[in-house]
Amino acid sequence: MHVAELWRYPVKSMGGERLTETELGAHGIPGDRIYQVRRPDGRIVDARAHPRMLAMRPAFTPSGELLVNGQPWDSPTIARAVEEAAAVGPGAHLVRYDGAERFDVLPLLVATDGAIAAFGHDRRRLRPNIVLGGVKGLAEREWEGRALRVGEAIIGVHNRRSRCVMTTYDPDTQAQDPAVFQRIVDEFGGQMALDCWVIRGGRIRVGDKAELVERDQLPADDDWGRYASDATRNKWVQRVPTGS
Repeated sequence: MHVAELWRYPVKSMGGERLTETELGAHGIPGDRIYQVRRPDGRIVDARAHPRMLAMRPAFTPSGELLVNGQPWDSPTIARAVEEAAAVGPGAHLVRYDGAERFDVLPLLVATDGAIAAFGHDRRRLRPNIVLGGVKGLAEREWEGRALRVGEAIIGVHNRRSRCVMTTYDPDTQAQDPAVFQRIVDEFGGQMALDCWVIRGGRIRVGDKAELVERDQLPADDDWGRYASDATRNKWVQRVPTGS
């Protein structure tokens, strides 16, 4: 197995930024989902109900400045564009926040080329951070409770990701096709790709070898995102003996 693609999403629910290498830290890829669109009352706005946000393209400059559609994120032009895409009325705005709650469940989503091929649609619909190549079929579905050694890092695999309506939106046109999500439900039990966290940080690059190993750690309390229920947290309470 190897790292085929790396993705960062500087603004939650906006388009992704493709990377060739990155550091992995406690909260996954630095800068991932570190900005969110919020309503005037502080609630997060996402593309589940407002898919026009997916058309916006954020990226970081080498100096760490966030650009959206090639312009500074706090410019008047982008402020207007965010209000229009969010479609929740005046006052929708970008906010920087780096707490773990900015993630839905855990800081990393890992997908594999075998499962993406079985899925049969654009892999961007799944919004992975890491795409692993060289994986046969649906092998990823047997990885729960194990770990991945990738480059200098070790990534814990928690569980398969339960998918949502986001998968129904074309990442380029935002046209909706409900049949995409229905197929995930009918053929894959509503789950695809893997919720993961970082056991040991380090540098990873496209092309790096990846291998399955055993793990003896669970996500810490501050690894979890905003939709993590107690049931989700406790699903893998058993510890697996350390392997290679």
